[in-house]
Parts: sequence; structure tokens; C-alpha cells
Amino acid sequence: MDEASAPPIRQDRSCEDKEAELVQAAKVDPTAFDELYRRYVGSVYRYLCVHADAKEDAEDLTQQVFLKALKNLPKYEDRGLPFSAWLFRIARNAVIDARRGQRSHEIWEALPESRHPMAPQDPEAEAIRHEGLDRLRSLLDDLDPYRRDLVILHFVGGLTQREIALILGTNQTEVQRQLARALRILRERYHEG
Repeated sequence: MDEASAPPIRQDRSCEDKEAELVQAAKVDPTAFDELYRRYVGSVYRYLCVHADAKEDAEDLTQQVFLKALKNLPKYEDRGLPFSAWLFRIARNAVIDARRGQRSHEIWEALPESRHPMAPQDPEAEAIRHEGLDRLRSLLDDLDPYRRDLVILHFVGGLTQREIALILGTNQTEVQRQLARALRILRERYHEG
């Protein structure tokens, strides 16, 4: 699984058209699903890593998500929900199912390298950086689950606010408002401590 090299999901009209073509091809010939898998496995895996207790659990969940997507692909219809958002809805439901009765431990190494702060070269600066990241982890854990999920879907999953709204069954304005509020809360609490 080459999750590190997969780009975050950002879709424009031509990408959505290409995605729709790939979905139609996969409905006719399941081997065409490979291209959809390669396109989204990295982003889905990173999203699941943040919610899983161990990388192996994230790998298992990723496999379950893609198997479920392949199995249910004949039932998929666009209806304003792009395939990528549909796939993340499956991933989010897999997380909810896996979480029932247990609290997850975030695996922060899943955050794409492009989202990491620049790593300083001196050990003291590196220690300060790790201390700041630990504080941020703690603050994110203190967010309510809905806002925490918005932050993770956006920054780890690489999803747009529109895609998040489609996944969560809400509107883009509400996602934008709640995401801004979550970031403001994180920023305030980070500077308080």
C-alpha cells in the first residue's frame, strides 16, 4: 500500500468527470476498480490511521472499506455525492463501527508530510516541536467528536468542505462554520496553555 505518495483529494469538474468514468468502467469490469483504489487508498488509509489503535488496524479497516465499496459499487449512483465522498462515508462508518465501546488512539504519523511543520535541525528545537504537537494532540482529543472529525476529514483526509458536507449529510456552510469554530477553539486553547 503506497499511502504516502497518494495526493490529497481535491476535485474539480474534470476530476469528477474522470472519476465518474472510472466508476462506470468498474461497474462493468471489476478489474477497473484498481484505478479507483490506487487513486484513493492513501487518503482513506491516512484517515483511518488517525482513528485506529494501530497501523495494522488501519490497514484492516482500509481493506474492509475498499471491499465494501467494490461489493456495493453496482448500487452506487452519483446523485450529487462524488465517489470519493461516498468512499469516505464508508470509511467513517467503518470507524464508527470499530469504535463502538472503545476509545481510539490517534496515530499522528498518518498526517501527510506536507501537513507537518518543518522539522528543525537542532535537537532542542525538535523537542520543542514535539512538545507543541503533543499539546495539539491533547487539544484535539478534547474537541467534541463531530468537530474533531471535521478537522481530521479536512486536514488528514484532504477533503474539501463540500465533500465533508456530502459525507456528513449537512451543508457546506455548516461545515465551514463548525470547522472555523473548531480551529478557533484549538488556537485559543493552544495559546492558553
